[in-house]
Amino acid sequence: MTDRTTMITNNKETTVLFRLAAPMMLGIIGMSIFNIMDTFFVGQLGTVELAALSFTFPVILIVSSVSHGLGMGMTAAVSKAAGGNDRKKLKNIISWGLVLSLLIVALVVILGQLTIEPLFRALGADDLTLPVIKEYMRIWYFGAIFVVLPMVGNAAIRGLGDTKIPSIVMLVAAITNTILDPLLIFGIGPFPELGVQGAAIATVIARGLTFIVSLWVLIKREKIISFVNPSKAIEVWKELSFVAIPNMLAKMTIPLGAAIITRFIASYGRESVAGFGVAGRLEMFALMPVMALSSIIPVFIGQNLGAGKKNRVLNALKISGIFSLFYGISIYIILLLSGGFLGGLFNDNEKVIEVVTIYLSIVPLAYFFRSLMDLSTTSLSVTGKPIQAAFISLIQMFVLYIPMAFFGSRLFGIQGIFIALAISLLLIGPLSFYMARRYIKKLPMQN
Repeated sequence: MTDRTTMITNNKETTVLFRLAAPMMLGIIGMSIFNIMDTFFVGQLGTVELAALSFTFPVILIVSSVSHGLGMGMTAAVSKAAGGNDRKKLKNIISWGLVLSLLIVALVVILGQLTIEPLFRALGADDLTLPVIKEYMRIWYFGAIFVVLPMVGNAAIRGLGDTKIPSIVMLVAAITNTILDPLLIFGIGPFPELGVQGAAIATVIARGLTFIVSLWVLIKREKIISFVNPSKAIEVWKELSFVAIPNMLAKMTIPLGAAIITRFIASYGRESVAGFGVAGRLEMFALMPVMALSSIIPVFIGQNLGAGKKNRVLNALKISGIFSLFYGISIYIILLLSGGFLGGLFNDNEKVIEVVTIYLSIVPLAYFFRSLMDLSTTSLSVTGKPIQAAFISLIQMFVLYIPMAFFGSRLFGIQGIFIALAISLLLIGPLSFYMARRYIKKLPMQN
């Protein structure tokens, strides 16, 4: 048993969660800066460019959902194998899991390139924003391999109990992107002025760094990549898919729902879409601590269940819920008071700022309930109930949020859309948390 596994399965729960989540915070900060800097610099080009980038968010999130689903399957399988100290199984899971990711990303690239125009037309992009969207997505799709494989590779590294390396890698990628963005977008110094294409190129280069480092860690440091047992590929793919596919579908509800909501918001004009995009990026930044917590919970649960320590899992969920409550209250107050100022940093259009302000005065009220839902779906996925986790996400998005947003938009305008999101999270968050804890309590105690 490694020192990391010993720490995760024996030290005090609060201490372990902090030691795992603190490094992850660096990575989450990195990815949040990554997204915010893209939005900030593109926003300086104009409202059309900012709206175009906002239209791409749901589609990019769909690809990220594929990565997240595969990563969740990888983390669940790796953490359980690590908790059971099964080195041979670890090699097969990680090696053939990465091969599966490569095959899937190839399909994503082909489908993405073939569907850019009809897809974004369906989302409500007009004749001004569509050419800008094409400039960005043509490049971004070809770099999708650097999005998917590093996320799955980093999930494997986290499953081994190391949250520091993935976080440092993501932070370095964010710094790289932040430096390259203005150089390539505005053509500073010897660099050509490429506009939104420059933002896409900067993203691909920065993501490429994460690709190189994650493979180096797995191949050179951990020496965990081996393709000597091809007969194990199908077995590994089945194991990963059991968690990955439902979790992928669960995570896809967010971007698919966001695509539908973006279509609703597009009826209020491209400025509203731009404001919605800015608010979404600010939201990711605001939710960094709870996102870090949700990212490391699978590692904690997987290794402790692998070691037969169910009560530690229940204690960890209780601690996470209490933290999410106090953090949710605090961040709501901050965003309520600063929404207009934050919106103005990205674009000086009054309508853009107004939409950002409205969003940040309503939706953050439900951040605590969103955290409960995220913790619950993650816990259910890693404990063998990925279908139930997907079901929770589907109910929140398609049974509650979207129908309420449709009617809310007609009754109260754009505010009704944001109120619908808050209410849907308020309804599903506590219920899902109760379900997750109840299921874990029923798991057989092992020694």
